[in-house]
Amino acid sequence: MIGNKDARWRRKMRIRRKIHGSAQRPRLSVFRSNTHIYAQLIDDDTGMTVAAVSTMTPGCREKTAGAGRKEAAKIVGGAIAELAKAKGIDKVVFDRNRYRFHGRVKELAEGARAGGLEF
Repeated sequence: MIGNKDARWRRKMRIRRKIHGSAQRPRLSVFRSNTHIYAQLIDDDTGMTVAAVSTMTPGCREKTAGAGRKEAAKIVGGAIAELAKAKGIDKVVFDRNRYRFHGRVKELAEGARAGGLEF
């Protein structure tokens, strides 16, 4: 019998098999906890994180104060797009990281697209 932890790991690996980030097109990985959401751009060729933003980042913390979780996710998406543009990145591969593409994950993706990132 497969436990919850194993099922989450298998879901994550099923998604990760299909996507790969590079220096020209890094992977936009999303992690969400109950209260916060995190996004990072990862170059899988070198294993390096190019940029990272979360609701805990000092620049986003003031903007997300008092906002709901979905609105905060949209702000984080815009902030990661802004960082990517500053580094000369305009195309990314979206990694939803075992989460369904709805709710906060979808809002983060829409915020990144509104910021100018192309998936």
